[in-house]
Amino acid sequence: MADIKYEPVSHKHDEFLAKALERKGFNEPYDALEDEYLLVRELLGARVRAGLTQEEVAEAMGTTKSAVSRLEAVGKHSPSVSTLKKYARAVGCDVEIRLTPGHRTAPHHG
Repeated sequence: MADIKYEPVSHKHDEFLAKALERKGFNEPYDALEDEYLLVRELLGARVRAGLTQEEVAEAMGTTKSAVSRLEAVGKHSPSVSTLKKYARAVGCDVEIRLTPGHRTAPHHG
């Protein structure tokens, strides 16, 4: 097998998103998945900064490339905190989880 050097593809996300947001029907579904898109951007950014392929991350996590691919995709899959920690270690990062004040709702008394 030939030696293949990993070279990430350049992607200007802000420009891509600006164009996509102009398309009819894009905003509502995108807004509904905002947190998922932010997480995926964090994952991909960390992997690119580490200079690793999905295969290399999978090996470090003890999983498959397809599992890493699903983790890096927006969809129905919500990773566990344990999985996020494994991914973070594989790309040389830590996971930080915070709850910040946000929307307030009336307290539920049951």
